[in-house]
Amino acid sequence: MPDSTELDPEDSKIVTLARSAMARTGAAEGAAVRDTDGRTYTGTTVALPSLALSALQSAVAAAVASGAVGLEAAAVVGSTGPVDDASLAAVRELGPAAAVFLADTNGALVDALRAAE
Repeated sequence: MPDSTELDPEDSKIVTLARSAMARTGAAEGAAVRDTDGRTYTGTTVALPSLALSALQSAVAAAVASGAVGLEAAAVVGSTGPVDDASLAAVRELGPAAAVFLADTNGALVDALRAAE
């Protein structure tokens, strides 16, 4: 099983940002993405009667709303389960080769999803 020491500093940063977003809002999950210009965006789970987004979808939406046209990497903190298909599709649409890091609530890396080569 991978651990957080295997992440480079930029990837560790998005794990930390995702964890901070989750803690700040009390959401079930936090996520962060890094665009191809190095800018980062965070999101958390949205569970409203009229709108439901995963934390990863929320982070991707924040990036798109800010003008990002590509993603290099993403991180999801809080869930150790698999990333749902819709959330992964949102990342892959902007970053077909982007790695998606999954970490527990302590920020320890649980899994890393990489695009098929």
